[in-house]
Amino acid sequence: MELPEHLLFEQLALPETISLPRAALERVAHNRAFLDEKLKQGKVHYGINTGFGSLCNVVVSDEDLSLLQENLVCSHACGFGAMVPIEIVRWMLFLKIKGLCGGYSGVRTIIVERLADFYNKDIIPVVYEQGSLGASGDLAPLAHLSLPLLGKGKVHYKGQIVDSILALKSEGIKPIALAAKEGLALLNGTQFMSAYGSWALLAAKRLSVWADAIGALSGEGFMMKADPFHHRIHSLRPHQGQIKTAENICEYLAGSALQNAHKEQVQDPYSFRCMPQVHGATKDALRFYESVVTTEVNSVTDNPLVIHEEDTIVSGGNFHGQPMALQLDFLAIAMAELANISERRTYLLISGQRGLPPFLAPSAGLNSGFMIAQYTAASIVSQNKQYCTPASVDSIVSSNGQEDHVSMGANAATKLYKVLQNVQRVLAIELLCAAQALDFRRPEKTSVALEKIHTAFRKQVSFMDKDRVLHEDLIKAEQFLNQELQDLL
Repeated sequence: MELPEHLLFEQLALPETISLPRAALERVAHNRAFLDEKLKQGKVHYGINTGFGSLCNVVVSDEDLSLLQENLVCSHACGFGAMVPIEIVRWMLFLKIKGLCGGYSGVRTIIVERLADFYNKDIIPVVYEQGSLGASGDLAPLAHLSLPLLGKGKVHYKGQIVDSILALKSEGIKPIALAAKEGLALLNGTQFMSAYGSWALLAAKRLSVWADAIGALSGEGFMMKADPFHHRIHSLRPHQGQIKTAENICEYLAGSALQNAHKEQVQDPYSFRCMPQVHGATKDALRFYESVVTTEVNSVTDNPLVIHEEDTIVSGGNFHGQPMALQLDFLAIAMAELANISERRTYLLISGQRGLPPFLAPSAGLNSGFMIAQYTAASIVSQNKQYCTPASVDSIVSSNGQEDHVSMGANAATKLYKVLQNVQRVLAIELLCAAQALDFRRPEKTSVALEKIHTAFRKQVSFMDKDRVLHEDLIKAEQFLNQELQDLL
């Protein structure tokens, strides 16, 4: 795939390989040539021939400019904690390449070409979760991302973690000596939080679709009425996500024999009746989140910016992660609500109501059925509530007061990653219970669409006629979401 000029999130995966457009390389080369001419004039420019952060007033001699950039990368590579998942680091590489190809960062073409080599040859730098304040850019994570350019640090390579120099030698690649500005261009930027944010956008889209389908399947097992999804209800409160959710559930229920069965209840509990309002609000939040992330990944977020069209090098704050931090926090809250309402549906399915056996267990008492599966869902939902405490409301002064307001967007990003994994697991538990409940409604059938999901799921997880190790079913249910459900919807 050729690196896009403007990235849109239309596909649900990164490309396997990328090629750099000639126009982008020419733009980068032209911008670098402009910077080289400026350097010959002997003027002082932040981070190019000065120290960094609160050391911005320390001028560095021309002969030390390359060492200045190498020192910057090495000194800032002080991440800690768990290793960032490979899929997220691939997003970091992709987005750093895209940002530099904007042609305002003052780097040489060899820098973006080498990063593309890492991406295409699957040389994935080892990056750590902790270390970024999300303000001067994601400094520590991006430093670890950049170390292999120098032949330093470690990488994931051919299924192992090795010293980067070994991977470079294996691929016939030589380390690069950084030129003026390049280290700073590599480290300044929001690519850590944007990588998590991009992955999260695609994951959240999938989860939103799955929640509607699984909620509809649960509704059939619980003998839910279709009245709350009538189009006129939602036309009178026309939030876009609410309308879409009601339409989706109506489509899933269309043709269901269970909907024609007699129902004694006047109304259903909110976790069923209000799916359009709750799932829909998440859809609306997700739509706005996508607009912010799309703007961010198509922006230039390092500093200073080399703006050749205006004959200037100017220092600003595009690296500050506040736009992303707020949205990462908001999406975590919005997506956690899908798990909250899902767990409530699970609770109702196992509650022994509407002709279903307690805990969906044949011979309840001898068998505990799905009693503790709901405990697990409740535990996960509670953990999500703890993760949803906003990171973006915090700020800690750093760099001797120079960086006196920070976004904490990186912490928001890593929390969101965990929230989305948890949402998926809660939906997997609901799917287990929904399939079991539907089996107790036989011989009545649900809709063709929902029967298709149930049949495919039963090929992976059988009806639980007696107690067994449920952990194995949970794993299979989550795998079903990842591997098969998306293709059925």
